[in-house]
Amino acid sequence: MIFMGKIQILDGETVNQIAAGEVVERPSSVIKELVENAIDAGATAITVEIADGGVSLMRVTDNGSGMEKEDIRPAFLRHATSKIRSIDDLATIASLGFRGEALSSISAVAQVELLTKTPRGMTGCRYCIDGGEEKSFEDIGCPEGTTFIVRHLFYNTPARKKFLRSAVTEAGYVSALIERLALSHPDISFKYIQQRQNRLNTSGSGRLKDIIYHIYGRDIAGQLLRVETEKDGIAIDGYIGKPIVCRGNRSFENYFINGRYIKSPVITKAIEDAYKTYVMVHKFPFTALHLTMDTRRMDVNVHPTKMEVRFNNGEQVYQTVFEALRQVLSERELIVAASPGDDKKPEKKPVIPDMPEPFEKKNRWEQLVKTFAQPPRAERTIKDVPPVPHDFGPGQGRQEKQEKQDIQYSLFPEVPQETGLLKEEARKEHHLIGQVFKTYWMVEYKDNLFIIDQHAAHEKVLYEKLMKRFREHRPDIQQLMPPIIVTLTAAQETVFGQYAENFSHMGFEIEAFGGREYAVRGVPVELYGYDAKDMVIQILDSLESDARGLNPDLISDKIASMACKAAVKGNQALSFPEADALIGELLEADDPYTCPHGRPTIIAMSKYELEKKFRRIQ
Repeated sequence: MIFMGKIQILDGETVNQIAAGEVVERPSSVIKELVENAIDAGATAITVEIADGGVSLMRVTDNGSGMEKEDIRPAFLRHATSKIRSIDDLATIASLGFRGEALSSISAVAQVELLTKTPRGMTGCRYCIDGGEEKSFEDIGCPEGTTFIVRHLFYNTPARKKFLRSAVTEAGYVSALIERLALSHPDISFKYIQQRQNRLNTSGSGRLKDIIYHIYGRDIAGQLLRVETEKDGIAIDGYIGKPIVCRGNRSFENYFINGRYIKSPVITKAIEDAYKTYVMVHKFPFTALHLTMDTRRMDVNVHPTKMEVRFNNGEQVYQTVFEALRQVLSERELIVAASPGDDKKPEKKPVIPDMPEPFEKKNRWEQLVKTFAQPPRAERTIKDVPPVPHDFGPGQGRQEKQEKQDIQYSLFPEVPQETGLLKEEARKEHHLIGQVFKTYWMVEYKDNLFIIDQHAAHEKVLYEKLMKRFREHRPDIQQLMPPIIVTLTAAQETVFGQYAENFSHMGFEIEAFGGREYAVRGVPVELYGYDAKDMVIQILDSLESDARGLNPDLISDKIASMACKAAVKGNQALSFPEADALIGELLEADDPYTCPHGRPTIIAMSKYELEKKFRRIQ
């Protein structure tokens, strides 16, 4: 039996360590808070260095505005912040940080050293605090900007330290964080050093596509679609991947609101719904999207990590994102390119240029660009940093930022043009060659050979017809003579009574036949010939087991399943007129490139690839 003790006020050290648990979960949490502070300070160049996954050493150096001497001690107190003054300011927060908990939480569980200098200061300051206890505070010569050095994370809380993963795993979390930060602020130059090795350098040129190339490589950077729109006060800018660029998890889904990396079920659902039928089930797309909206339309003060957000009107945000992505996907030709054979050379990783630290001398940006073609020099670490001022003058960083934007260079080739196979004017130029393996039809058009999967193509045609008629409540019904009798359980009968009107909209004519028996007198014309009894039972079973009821996702899934079962199968011979008619119907589909489950309906092989394979050309 547990007896309650006398209530007492906790001491400051205990309070700080408890609070630190909400903000500082692992080294990446520390890096996130410090880098966000650097961004809020107007930095145009930020260096992050870690050792042993960040547990033994973390360094964040920036060329921002620095800290005034009198602000240093208060900055390490709980709820001390320069970002807001009252509760009213929470509605218009534009900075990444504002809670005033980060420095207090970090210093409570680590040894922290701060070096900082403002442009106006004659000297800088060095401040050391271990476990929340001040150790030293002195004037020192140092560059403009701020450097935080965090050593021995959780040294005074071993119980929390043992829950950290291996150094490699923790470093992976930091790497993922730096990549997201670079994507969220392409106008800032990021340098990331891990175990004295350069892992990432970005130019700060403001070109998001260049950042994507450096992080994800040439293959993904060459398969991007631009998104640029504004509706209802929400601006969306960035890139999404073609459906071929997908993964088995959501790690490629990156989106930012007002420069802040967040996770939102509303936006995630909008993205994945927009890609529905374009990617296979349980596959997730690539996105790098920047959303800009009035800060009063959302609340970022939901969790200490500031990665969650609530919207005043989530439905409007959903619709804006969904429509923007769906429009881009529907307007592009998304035929998958196939290569005859696997002689593709492995992709070379982008060369990581050796960019200077924020405090190092930067001549002109042209010199920096040249380093892309030069071997990297030996890395500078915290031990090598000389405490001498650099030659940045006030505003010089921002001037150089503009110079960077004026330099044009390309890191990857342009995406090849779309082929136009399914345009109406191209139809008369199609040369239908024939069927192979009783499954695939070959079509020659200009300098490309197209291979069409007859089952996937027919499945998509049926799916779109069924969905269109369901949405418009005007199904095309095929009468059954004689009707098919279905016996329902009590639970199925209850479900049918609730959704009888929806069955009618789908194109089913079902009426009571006495007792628990029902007569199916009509089915959607596209599904004629398929087992109507099995079809009705499957839908009722799905509705019975799904607590959400007849929602749009379930309707779409069921119609996709019905279309799949009713479509012409592989290994089934078709005549030339039948194949030609099928291709004509596919041409009229809204999204002809994938079946409802995301498999491609068409793949393309160019004449160039064939001639290269036969050694006709080099």
